[in-house]
Amino acid sequence: MKVVTHIQELTELIKQHQKKQHSIGFVPTMGFLHEGHLTLAKEARGQNDILVMSIFVNPLQFGPNEDFEAYPRDMKRDQRLAEEAGVDILFTPNVKEMYQGEPSITMTVQKRTDVLCGKKRPGHFDGVVTVLTKLFHLVAPTNVYFGLKDAQQVAVIDAMIKDFFFDLHLVSVPTVREEDGLAKSSRNVYLSETERQEAPALYRALKKGQTAVEKGERDPQRIYQLVEEELLQTSGEIDYIEIYSYPELDQLQQLSGKVIIAIAVKFSRARLIDNVIFHVPESGEKHV
Repeated sequence: MKVVTHIQELTELIKQHQKKQHSIGFVPTMGFLHEGHLTLAKEARGQNDILVMSIFVNPLQFGPNEDFEAYPRDMKRDQRLAEEAGVDILFTPNVKEMYQGEPSITMTVQKRTDVLCGKKRPGHFDGVVTVLTKLFHLVAPTNVYFGLKDAQQVAVIDAMIKDFFFDLHLVSVPTVREEDGLAKSSRNVYLSETERQEAPALYRALKKGQTAVEKGERDPQRIYQLVEEELLQTSGEIDYIEIYSYPELDQLQQLSGKVIIAIAVKFSRARLIDNVIFHVPESGEKHV
């Protein structure tokens, strides 16, 4: 594995692989790698000639009440995990390398951000698309990999790729779960023993809503109630339950097409998010 910190060295390596017509899989991260990242790497490793991973804590993604300096970092551990995952090139630039002086042009996301977690993090996705635009140009990936646990981020990146005609394929990887259904997250360690026992209710609530839709329910309000009933059995505070078209994240009067049910629940020291994305059959269409 080559660890690269400078843009010039990265682009030279990428050109060498392009000359050999190698397919390039890319996993962008902010480091402090966990099983979700490693699942993306495993997927990319199996589908591409070359695997590139970036580790860059992007200051533009942090809001006024979010501490950029306090974000967890452990580069030594990350390098070991990346190498074990089969990464060929690990790109680890610093802030000065990625943001060289005041920008002449800024990017603003207009759609898919005023719902779910995005409505409480103004400017967050502007930072995401800015850094990804830079990284996509530098890495020139064939395929880029993101986890559907953060489905809103995937939706925004999907829009960016389409709007700017990026010549790459977005691979959205299903959420990695514990045996009891809880979505794997670095935040799970902050749950108390009781909360950890309650937390699988999040996925049960989502599946309860999905099952009702699959049985013919089309009223978003009724699905909302079913999900809420399950979540109210936990000690957590419901932050949101939202149902939209996916990936457009538009409001629905009646459920149809591809749909997301997404939730966020605050426990004493951890805020957990989860979602299910599924196709709603039209009337007369058989559910597969």
